[in-house]
Amino acid sequence: MRHFGWLGAFVILMLTGCATVKNVNALPPTVEAALQRAGMTDTVLGVVAYPLSDKTSGLRLHADEPRQPGSTMKLVTTIVALERLGTNSRGRTDLLASVKPKDGVINGALYLRGGADTDLDWGALWGMLRQLREQGVAHIQGGLVVDRSLFNPPRLDVGLPPFDEAPEFQYNVIPDALNLNTSLLGFVLQSDDQALSARTSPVLPALRLDTSAMTLNDNACAKWEDTWQLPTVDADQGAPLLRFRGQFPRNCSRQLDLNLVDRQWATAAAVRQIWSQLGGQISGPDVEGATPSDAVVLTSHLGRPFAEVARGMMKRSDNPLTRLTYLRLGAKTATAGEATLDAAAGSVREWFAAKGIPVEGLVMDNGSGLSRSERITAHQMAAVLEVAYKGPYAPELLTSLPVAGVDGTLSRRFKGSLAEGRARMKTGTLRNVVALAGYVQDQYDRTWVVAATLNHDSAPAKGHAVLDSIVEWVASQQ
Repeated sequence: MRHFGWLGAFVILMLTGCATVKNVNALPPTVEAALQRAGMTDTVLGVVAYPLSDKTSGLRLHADEPRQPGSTMKLVTTIVALERLGTNSRGRTDLLASVKPKDGVINGALYLRGGADTDLDWGALWGMLRQLREQGVAHIQGGLVVDRSLFNPPRLDVGLPPFDEAPEFQYNVIPDALNLNTSLLGFVLQSDDQALSARTSPVLPALRLDTSAMTLNDNACAKWEDTWQLPTVDADQGAPLLRFRGQFPRNCSRQLDLNLVDRQWATAAAVRQIWSQLGGQISGPDVEGATPSDAVVLTSHLGRPFAEVARGMMKRSDNPLTRLTYLRLGAKTATAGEATLDAAAGSVREWFAAKGIPVEGLVMDNGSGLSRSERITAHQMAAVLEVAYKGPYAPELLTSLPVAGVDGTLSRRFKGSLAEGRARMKTGTLRNVVALAGYVQDQYDRTWVVAATLNHDSAPAKGHAVLDSIVEWVASQQ
């Protein structure tokens, strides 16, 4: 009798727990309270949350209204790429010549062909040129041709208005197929009590730096960005002249990776400098163009497998890496003359259709979420997550996602809550957006799909607590 009483109580508890997660169209009290504290109504929120073991239960609110997703859109790009590019797919960079070198001479141009290599940094470029010298090549007679033609157009950054007022920083870089050092150049800014000095890393002697317009202040070194202004670039005389502006703290040193110098100029300058240091010589001009179809590959560099790249895309919310991956999706299917971005959007839509996910309201731009135009519904995002969890690449996806209270963009969130260590989710933030999407385990270790987006002008300042309350509500279910 006592055993039956214990069993009965357990069954009642289980049934009661299940009852707490039956399909809900009204927000849980804790979420409603968080919205009220933020001074918002539920109309700004779109959310879908349900356990994979029972799709009829859970929470759904404004689930079919397209909203700006912020960086949670990286989930779509990553999940589609895992399947369509493959976990072991790699970007590649080649050095080529139209004819084989003879007697240490390339009788023509050296072609540097970009193939969406995620890891072509300055050291990798040096290594490729070193391998060429070790093959006995000393003189390149036809100059340098930089080939970015894998994507159409080859330079998506040209003529495109900046996303915001800080185009020089890494998160804003618009990638191309060469992707040399993510189009960034290292700068070292160092001040004492009287003056500021600047140099680049690597040093490019032809690049001129002018810090005379910058003044020093008494701010803390950590606050250097508060008085930073976008430098101006004067390239009228060929070699760029960078004029730094604003103010900089006294007795402060900062190493910055900035997108300030035209990438074609920087690429040619770096190749020529490295080649000269290796004892080689280049004659002829530096141009952009396509590689002849019968060119001979002299040496190559491979990026990491995509499964490894995905970790950086998701854990760090890396915009350029994600945009590069999105462009690779387009390059894989693009027809002759088709814009790569259009082909990428088509590839995503085809994937949605193949998985039975509706595409109404879906708007793709660059695949990273760093966009004012991208849109997706909570229902669509949840469906993408569900398909991915049940698919063959779930392990790779799960290991790429930030873990609540542990690492990535969630390292400082959910500390001490029931969600700590039990949620793997992608974050999203823009000036009017906060979002969370991913997987959460409840108290019975059931895995839930959660997709929540809040679009409001005060979202970055006040919206995180609202989304956190949803995740904590899911984690508390029993």
